Amino acid sequence: MANQTFDATMESRPIRDIAYEQLKHAIITGEIPAGSRIVETVYAEQLHISRTPLREALRKLERDGLVEYLLHRGVVVRAFTISDIDEIFTIRNAMMMLILPSVVENVTEEAIGNLRNILHEMDIAHEKEDVNAVAIHNRAFHGAIEHLSDKKRILRVIDSQEEYITRFSALTISNIIRRSNAHKEHHQMVDLLENRDLEGLKTLMHHHLEESKETCLQAVAEKRF
Repeated sequence: MANQTFDATMESRPIRDIAYEQLKHAIITGEIPAGSRIVETVYAEQLHISRTPLREALRKLERDGLVEYLLHRGVVVRAFTISDIDEIFTIRNAMMMLILPSVVENVTEEAIGNLRNILHEMDIAHEKEDVNAVAIHNRAFHGAIEHLSDKKRILRVIDSQEEYITRFSALTISNIIRRSNAHKEHHQMVDLLENRDLEGLKTLMHHHLEESKETCLQAVAEKRF
């Protein structure tokens, strides 16, 4: 973010919301690393805003647990803990299980075709061992399944965790054994969806999501995050 210029005044939304979203994205993606100080004068200048909306954005980030106010240091970016990651995955996984009946009810032949097209692209990325491409297709696949649901309030909760999950999922995707197993499960999910096998899909999805969570937590415990 230090190398970016962004004029929040050009947007129609409240400036504090735009600043919040920009800073949140930079923190979650690691662009602003854990332990970094967020100096108000510096970031206000970078975002082309006054310090008042920046302070409002920082208070919201503090409520999210992304920054903290430290004596003699000011606003500092918090590191993600195992507890943080466990909670984020637990929220997403629980919400995902809640929408599965709606997903099965709403699935169409067109949706199945779209999912198989995504998997075809993921097959190619796997063969090339292109981890970045696998990550992109992985999120597209899960997003396509999620948005078959008509549970809009639950989807908003899932979407609110999206940036976190995208970053943390990179840990599981980079693990080649987990990556291979997960990809096989993706194909199985589409088969179960096509057959409208809700119970089978619930069993597989629960296993899939929990394995992803545990692999990520293990990576964090091994200090690979």
